[in-house]
Amino acid sequence: MQADFWNGKRPEGVANTIDNTQYQSIVEVFEKSFKEYADKPAFTNLGYTMSYRQLDKLSADFASYLQNHTTLKPGDRIAVQMPNLLQFPVAVIGAMRAGMVVVNTNPLYTAREMKHQFNDSGAKALVVVSMFGHMVEEILDQTPIEHVIVTNIGDMIPGLKGPLISALMKYVKKMVPAFSLPSAVPLKKALKLGADKGYTPVSATRDDVAVLQYTGGTTGVAKGAMLTNRNILANMLQVRANLQQKDSNGEVIYSVGRETVVAPLPLYHIYSFTVHLMCMFETGNHSVLITNPRDPKMFIKSIKDRGITGFVGLNTLFVSLMDHEDFKLIDFSKLKMSMSGGTALVKDTSDRWEQATGVRISEAYGLTECSPAVSCNPLGELAQVGTVGLPMPSTALKCIDPEGNEVAVGERGELCVQGEQVMKGYWQRPEATAEVLDADGWFRTGDVAVIAEDGFVSIVDRIKDLILVSGFNVYPNEIEDVVSSHPKVVNCAVIGVPDDKSGEAPKLFVVTNGEVSKEELIAHCKDKDHGLAGYKIPRYVEFRDELPMTPVGKILRRELRDL
Repeated sequence: MQADFWNGKRPEGVANTIDNTQYQSIVEVFEKSFKEYADKPAFTNLGYTMSYRQLDKLSADFASYLQNHTTLKPGDRIAVQMPNLLQFPVAVIGAMRAGMVVVNTNPLYTAREMKHQFNDSGAKALVVVSMFGHMVEEILDQTPIEHVIVTNIGDMIPGLKGPLISALMKYVKKMVPAFSLPSAVPLKKALKLGADKGYTPVSATRDDVAVLQYTGGTTGVAKGAMLTNRNILANMLQVRANLQQKDSNGEVIYSVGRETVVAPLPLYHIYSFTVHLMCMFETGNHSVLITNPRDPKMFIKSIKDRGITGFVGLNTLFVSLMDHEDFKLIDFSKLKMSMSGGTALVKDTSDRWEQATGVRISEAYGLTECSPAVSCNPLGELAQVGTVGLPMPSTALKCIDPEGNEVAVGERGELCVQGEQVMKGYWQRPEATAEVLDADGWFRTGDVAVIAEDGFVSIVDRIKDLILVSGFNVYPNEIEDVVSSHPKVVNCAVIGVPDDKSGEAPKLFVVTNGEVSKEELIAHCKDKDHGLAGYKIPRYVEFRDELPMTPVGKILRRELRDL
């Protein structure tokens, strides 16, 4: 069952396999969608909605600019560094139409991290929002970047509103530090130059690299995963297959060209990049881009009257919204799908969300190296809370022991993935590639998992996060789930620390929303309803105002260990 594509029972309407030969490249998807959905809304941001037709024109103008007004050639890398703005799809789709390889870059990177990624990828061009121009100035001459295109926050908003938004960010909120990049070209100028001449379509194969997606660097130096057209097309078709699930009346739950999905997670992260720039785009649906999801009041204002049918988030995001006083203002009457990924979904969060919205959260699992989707829960009542669902169509999974032997169904082991969504390898790192990817295409995820008889997968923990207490394996996620169920706990993380008696002992870092003592939390863990064995009870507890996280809300246990 584990060594082949899983052919067990899926929800009605969901196929076990996909046909990944219908497109040669991602650009073919764009071209098809531009024709089929021309007058439908594609993306909304900052109160303005851009249609597929408008995006077709603007991205074509940007492709033309790259081809006719720069020295870039097909295959060159172009970095895109901005939060969720309408400029993001314009730049990415334009770059791909011109035959470039997109390097998604986190705008919250430090100058050191930016320099590493630009140098490692060999990026020759950069599209960056002006808020980060001062950091680009600091490291530009230490990188191979030859062309810089700068955009202001409001550049895609027509009329006076766009310039007003940009001025507000720069002069009132003081969020655009002064910088000097004399050779940089404003994005609006680049689009105007490109409009004078059409772009030349570039042929591509399914095995050509389309995106260099850098790992988060949570376990060391960030590496660039080479995601080919084949990889991302596979994931796009796998997600579409899952969305063909039918309801009790035999109707497809998710419709083509009729859905409005919230996109609060950053598009530069592979999770949101694939869901919104690939999957929702291919089906002609509408994504509402949230520029700053850490501002729940503005977030809620942006979606409360949209009649959203889909919500793609992660645990910390669901919690922050539900804790806000304006959460009750959101119209969830049309909501059909809530999807979680990136970090483990806490049962209490899932229960609260379902009670508030009437829709159960379907948890999914993926990795940068898998474009990213590996498994996903069915929609609605068929979702099994506490699992990450069933393997994606045309995806094989197995669990192995430390010696590489496959373990029996229902036993813990390192999860391995085989499928067309698995990356080509790490950019210019053959040794690192060989460590995780074997000759048969099996990718070692580094996650401990259990695959049940019915095909549902449960992620237990990261292998590197495993705590060894007196010879017993202790999984931080298990402790964190129990602690998170305490009503006063906002967030928590568990790591192993040296201990004279047991070798290692669990240490709990916790953020609370009220007065709670160490003793109360320990008692909560010992409660018979939670069933934590004595050796799993945290021996040390440290209260904090916040925990170190990635931009998508993944807790950085490594940073806690480093401290």
